[in-house]
Amino acid sequence: MPHDRMARLIIFTAVVEIGTALMLLVNPALVVALLLGTAADVTAQVVGRCFGIALLALVAAWWPDRARAESARSYFRGRLIYNALIALFLAYLGAIRHMGGVLLWPAVALHAVILSLLIATWRTQHRKEARRSAKLREVPP
Repeated sequence: MPHDRMARLIIFTAVVEIGTALMLLVNPALVVALLLGTAADVTAQVVGRCFGIALLALVAAWWPDRARAESARSYFRGRLIYNALIALFLAYLGAIRHMGGVLLWPAVALHAVILSLLIATWRTQHRKEARRSAKLREVPP
């Protein structure tokens, strides 16, 4: 079950991030307005498009290789760091900098939920592996 849960989580996060990346590439001013409630100047639009390109590359890099356990670990590290930092940064923009469009706090919540799901899935898998190891040690000689 945790493997199925992870597969669904991978697909969900990939779809969300690909959608965000494409919107940043097509209309970064709209994304800035919806997230931050401000107008995007030319520089912000260029940076927004660059972030869209980077986000597409990250999604491709984060897609785990089924044949390698190291890929799954890299996926977790990358997604945990990204979701934790982007949630904190967006929350900072809203709470401290008093910026915010209609999608700022939903984006904070979404990244926090994804982070929580990643942690919960990791913990479930870790416990399952620990139980499996304990059973192997209990086998009588």
